[in-house]
Amino acid sequence: MENIITIHVTDLEGQTHEIQAPTDMGMNVMEAIRANELPIKATCGGMAMCATCNCVVKSDHSLPEMSEDEEAMLDEAFVLDIDGSRLMCQIPLTDEIDGLRIVMGELTGE
Repeated sequence: MENIITIHVTDLEGQTHEIQAPTDMGMNVMEAIRANELPIKATCGGMAMCATCNCVVKSDHSLPEMSEDEEAMLDEAFVLDIDGSRLMCQIPLTDEIDGLRIVMGELTGE
C-alpha cells in the first residue's frame, strides 16, 4: 500500500510494536504512536515543550536535523540517554523513515 510506512517502537516495558503509519497526512511519529493506541505521555501535545515523548533512535535512518527548540528541550530535560535522543513529535512521517527503530525514553526527573 502506498503512503504507508512501518515503525518499530519498543515501549517502556521492553515490548516491541510494529506500527503502520501514513506519510500523506502531515503526522509525526508521536501522533502515529497515539493513533496505534500505544501508551505515550506527550504532555504538551507535540509542541516540543515537555520532552515526555523522547526516544532513542536505534536504526541508521537519516532524520531531519534537530531544531533549536528540540535540542534545548532535550538539554534541559532529564533524559537518560542523550546520544541518539529525539522528540517523537519532531520526527515527521516520511517515506525516508520507513523501518525506523526507536526505543521510548524515560525522564529521570519524574
